[in-house]
Amino acid sequence: MNTRKLISAHPATQAAIVSRDPRWALIVARDPAADGSFFYSVRTTGVYCRPSCASRRARPENVAFHDTRAAAERAGFRPCRRCKPDQPKLSARHAATIAQACRVIEQSADAPDLPSLAAGAGLSPFHFHRLFKAVTGVTPKAYAVAHRARRVRAGLDAGASVTNAIYDAGYNSNSRFYEQSTRLLGMTPSAYRAGGADTAIRFAVGECSLGSILVAASDRGICSILIGDDPDALVREFQDQFPRAQLIGADKAFEKTIAQVIGMVETPALGLNLPLDIRGTVFQQRVWQALREIPVGTTISYADIAARIGAPASVRAVAQACAANKLAVAIPCHRVVRKDGDLSGYRWGVERKRALLARESA
Repeated sequence: MNTRKLISAHPATQAAIVSRDPRWALIVARDPAADGSFFYSVRTTGVYCRPSCASRRARPENVAFHDTRAAAERAGFRPCRRCKPDQPKLSARHAATIAQACRVIEQSADAPDLPSLAAGAGLSPFHFHRLFKAVTGVTPKAYAVAHRARRVRAGLDAGASVTNAIYDAGYNSNSRFYEQSTRLLGMTPSAYRAGGADTAIRFAVGECSLGSILVAASDRGICSILIGDDPDALVREFQDQFPRAQLIGADKAFEKTIAQVIGMVETPALGLNLPLDIRGTVFQQRVWQALREIPVGTTISYADIAARIGAPASVRAVAQACAANKLAVAIPCHRVVRKDGDLSGYRWGVERKRALLARESA
């Protein structure tokens, strides 16, 4: 039976049927989450579309629903030229475009400039830059810097000399890398290669209302605040970060530092007036900075954080950055919740997250 003739024969009935169908509300909302679950056709234009199609909305008496693209085409409809329902979703096409650009960056001896990357993607530099940041959470330049840093770390971990690791990663001179080395590695390349052997880190374990707490600090500032039930497990976790670092047990001066950190945990509104030694990828540091800007007593969603850092499509990456945070409470990832308000996970336990939020809202 020809579907297009069937619709035209009973317009009033068809309009009533379509308007009551839950799928019509998804079309009205242009809901991208519904894409792929069904398609709809329009008798007057002879095309079929995705639910999120941005074309002018059709009248319900001219609409029919189809479970698959094949069903719509068997009924005599052709793909819409605007939403391209016969091609992968736009988000998937964007992801594939940016993934290819990332491969180009990773395989290039010198970081490609923005116009070259944009031309390879068939986009304008402005559009490419905005799309790259939306998909990856960082700019093309920041991605190239982070990739080079990963290559340096991999080379040093494999036993390469500092000079070879730097040049193999694509740096044209030692000086260009050393300008950024402390920020990228958390220490000098030679110290990183030695497993932190030349890095002095003071640490101590104490007790607070949330359990055992380990506080550690380098010369740059506090680099770890870990909370748990087992103090020995906390020490082992910390030692794994720098297996050959010079670990120095608490002295009288450091006891004052740990007391300040415990005071922040017990009364978050006081804040922590101490420098932090924050080590992470470019993206992680952007997320962590956004976390530090959340007011005490306030919660926001992972999606809100993604939007704040200009990467609305990177919600999952934001959650991973929160999970990688090693500075409990000082970087308040406990203030991030799911969109529905659920507390979700927390590196140091959901009950501790609930307790922190309760004392902040008191």
